Amino acid sequence: MKLGKQQGNMLRLYNTLTRTIENFQPLHLNASVSMYSCGPTVYDYQHIGHMRRYVGDDMLVRVLKYNGYKVDHVMNITDVGHLVSDSDTGEDKMEKGARKYGKSVWNIAKKFEKQFWISIDELNIKRPDYVMHATDYIADQIALIKILEEKGYTYRIDDGVYFDTTKFKNYYQLSRQNPQALKAGARVDIVAGKKHPEDFALWKFSPKNEKRQMEWESPWGIGFPGWHIECSAMSMKTLGATLDIHTGGIDHINVHHTNEIAQSEAATGKQFVRYWVHHNFLVVEGEKMSKSLGNFFTVQDVVKKGFNPMHLRYLYLQTHYRQEMNFTWESLEAAGNAYDRLVKEIATFTSSSGGAKQFEQQFTDNINDDLNIPKALATVWELIRSDEALPARAASLSKMDTVLGLNLFATAVKQEALEIPQSILNLVKEREGLRKIGDFAASDEMREKIRSLGWEVSDTKTGPEVSPLRS
Repeated sequence: MKLGKQQGNMLRLYNTLTRTIENFQPLHLNASVSMYSCGPTVYDYQHIGHMRRYVGDDMLVRVLKYNGYKVDHVMNITDVGHLVSDSDTGEDKMEKGARKYGKSVWNIAKKFEKQFWISIDELNIKRPDYVMHATDYIADQIALIKILEEKGYTYRIDDGVYFDTTKFKNYYQLSRQNPQALKAGARVDIVAGKKHPEDFALWKFSPKNEKRQMEWESPWGIGFPGWHIECSAMSMKTLGATLDIHTGGIDHINVHHTNEIAQSEAATGKQFVRYWVHHNFLVVEGEKMSKSLGNFFTVQDVVKKGFNPMHLRYLYLQTHYRQEMNFTWESLEAAGNAYDRLVKEIATFTSSSGGAKQFEQQFTDNINDDLNIPKALATVWELIRSDEALPARAASLSKMDTVLGLNLFATAVKQEALEIPQSILNLVKEREGLRKIGDFAASDEMREKIRSLGWEVSDTKTGPEVSPLRS
């Protein structure tokens, strides 16, 4: 049994399939861990809720590598077939996005995939080893549907080819729903000709008298693949019939991932995924993010307000991936201040080849306990405030940051190189003199003057600190 290169407790993950935290052991002990992440549907902007999930996937990859595993990480880009409803009704989200923004479907896909990768890079998320676009693997999806058809799992109705869920006996193994309690129309809308409410589309026919921007020839007629089939076809093409890890949001459990399991295992006769890792939602001020509520924010919106993307990453790491996270601008401000203090502390450290082994062990135990990153962050601060020699602290923090991905040392170097204009320093000195004589009204006016010039003054126990103003 492989424990990885790091010493300490074995990596343990919560597996949605079993609803328990399990010791992680890959299928092939001497091979790379196979990991598939459900990627974005590129019909609109990816917001900070989406990006929290991808930071969570990044943490998992980093923790696996910290434990000595190699990882083959695959992500899909959904650029066709994701309907607005899980019930296989409504239009394709890509077509809807194209109409909304007045561009072709292909241009919409490029526009919003670009925004996604910019957000990925700004948050220092490691890019997957393989990125697979659904439109590049139509033939593979058709081939998988043909296998299911040959094995008797499909039927055809007026609007497409469907998977008969009653023929797959373990259909509810992931969702654990009670089929007797599911009434027709409760989970999904009724589609004319559909045999059972849970049956799902493998191939949808193009609407009559209407040409879609994205459609292909198939053995069943001109149309496009259902959303679920792409993930099975592409993941198994790259990683094999059985994956070690599959990730996604908790909203995918009852439908998307349940359907992936059914079609994959029906086709291969093998277990599709050994460990299912699901991330909880992000809400804003306690409400679901929505453009209509004015609380829809992207990473770029965060940057425009003067925050470092690492402030947002730090904020994400303060909440466990299986807990709902409540985003507020105040919490981001606090996270940014904590991050900046951490960087300031690190700027005083000198490098070393050694380390503070006790803290490294504690950190490893935390991250291996179902990715308990909040506790790992607490360990970082314990180390910062410890009596360990500065070089040892620096060495250990450098190792820890390979997991946290906060770019602590690189940011410290940049901030050291930041030159504060002498004119600003003179104003800060003048303000400090006003504070010493108790003229706080005048010192407040001086602070506002400094702010108007683009700099912020913070009063600390060791004296005033100056930093660029966040807009």
